[in-house]
Amino acid sequence: MRRKIVAGNWKMNNNLSETTSLVDSIIKNHSDNKNCEIYLSPSFPFLRDSNIKCKPSNIRILAQNISHMSNGALTGEVSTEMLESIGVKSVIVGHSERRTIFNENDELLLKKLEQCFKNNFEVFFCIGEDFNSRKSSKEYSVVEGQLKSTIFNLKDINPEKLVIAYEPVWAIGTGLSASPNQAQEMHNFIRQKFKNKYSSLISDNLPIIYGGSIKPETAKDIFNQEDVDGGLIGGASLNADAFSEIINSI
Repeated sequence: MRRKIVAGNWKMNNNLSETTSLVDSIIKNHSDNKNCEIYLSPSFPFLRDSNIKCKPSNIRILAQNISHMSNGALTGEVSTEMLESIGVKSVIVGHSERRTIFNENDELLLKKLEQCFKNNFEVFFCIGEDFNSRKSSKEYSVVEGQLKSTIFNLKDINPEKLVIAYEPVWAIGTGLSASPNQAQEMHNFIRQKFKNKYSSLISDNLPIIYGGSIKPETAKDIFNQEDVDGGLIGGASLNADAFSEIINSI
């Protein structure tokens, strides 16, 4: 049975006290959750404190970004070694906001993936098409191209340390969302590509989660799809009650 995962990506939101309060609320509600694996992704300054708080529970901490280099004169960057030193070994790579706002291309993302797998990090790797690609019926070729330029271009991967997050860019922060059927079709497409590249064993066990503006009222229908194994939740994860509803929907 594949892993079920719900991750809250808090992006650049919440100060220390707000982060602490949100972490405390989620721990209180879900510390012994057995239905799925829960990940919280606060901003870099709060990773260590959040991780310490979550240690006694089943909740894990997920970094929002990682450097493509192990060390050096790279102002503002954070390495795998730094994260590991505070007990964090899971990271988001390739989020659409990193791709579009910070111009992270597939070449750079490939280097980030190499750093992560070399250091035995768990990777939540984001892929997905923008509005124009969806409108012109190029969504499948775009997603396949992203896979071929990154994950499929690696010499070695550890499939047990990989989570794919499908995020239709047109549905992030817009209030739009892919229909359950649209999500299922793309998740199945991605799974088939992993089967063709590697094996049925790898593809059948690969968690593929949905990252396109899931809300409490839409979560259950999305999560009920055969190839949808959870969600990477943005705005709704900033509200403890809304996030709890989403977690309980899986």
